[in-house]
Amino acid sequence: MSRILITGSSDGLGLMSARHLADEGHAVTLHARTPERAGDAREALPGAEHVVVGDVSTIAGVRAVAEQAASTGPFDAVIHNVGIGYREPRRVETVDGLEHVFAVNVLAPYLLTALLPRPRRLVYLSSGMARGGSAELDDLQWEHRRWNGAQAYSDSKLLDTVLAFGVARRWPDVLANTVEPGWVPTRMGGPGAPDDMALAPVTQAWLAAGEDPATQVTATHFRHQRPRPAPAPAESSSHQDALLDYCAGLTGTPLPT
Repeated sequence: MSRILITGSSDGLGLMSARHLADEGHAVTLHARTPERAGDAREALPGAEHVVVGDVSTIAGVRAVAEQAASTGPFDAVIHNVGIGYREPRRVETVDGLEHVFAVNVLAPYLLTALLPRPRRLVYLSSGMARGGSAELDDLQWEHRRWNGAQAYSDSKLLDTVLAFGVARRWPDVLANTVEPGWVPTRMGGPGAPDDMALAPVTQAWLAAGEDPATQVTATHFRHQRPRPAPAPAESSSHQDALLDYCAGLTGTPLPT
C-alpha cells in the first residue's frame, strides 16, 4: 500500500485518480480549496485517509496545505493535479501580485514540492497544449502582453514539464514524470472535449503507485501509459534552472538539495 497526496482532488480528474488508487488499496489524501469543497470530497470518497484544505492560488495557501499534509506523515507519491484551464477570460492577479494561471498551475506545484518531505514519486499534470507554450520567463505575469488565456495555459503546462524534469535532475532518488491526460469533458475541459474519460486518470495513478517496470523511470513524459517526446525546453538544464530559481525567488523557498 502507498500513501498518495493528490492536489485539486475534490472533483474532476483528481477525484477520479483518487478513486482509482483507493480501489487498488492505497491510502489517498485529497485536497480541496475550501472547507465546503472538502466536505464534498469526503462525501464523494469516504474511504480517503485525509482531506487537506487550502487555496493554492496564494503562497500562504500552499504553505497551509503543505503543513497539513506533512502533519499526516510522509507520502510515497504526490500527484500535482490542481490546475486552472485555458478558457480564463481575463488576467486575474492573486493576493501575491501574481498572474493566477501561473500561480496555480506552476508556482503551487513548485512550492509544494519544495516544502513537503521528499516522496519516492512525483507526478505532474501537463497537457498536449504544452507544445504551443513558451518557456521564456521575461513576462510570465502578463504585465506587458495582451492577455490570452489559452496561451497562458499552454505556457503553464510547458513550465510544469520543465519543473518536473528539473526536479528529476536535481533529485535523482525521486521518480518525477509528467502526464498528458487528454482533452476530456471535465469541468475544465468542457462538455465538447473528445478524448476518452475512462483513460484520463489511469496514467497518473499508475505512475504514482504502479509496480510495472515501465513506471520506474524519471524525467519522462507520458500519454495513456506510453512515453512520448517531451517539448524541447523541458530537456534543457538552463530552462530548468531558470524556472526553479525564478520560483525560489518568488516564494523565498529554494528547492532543497
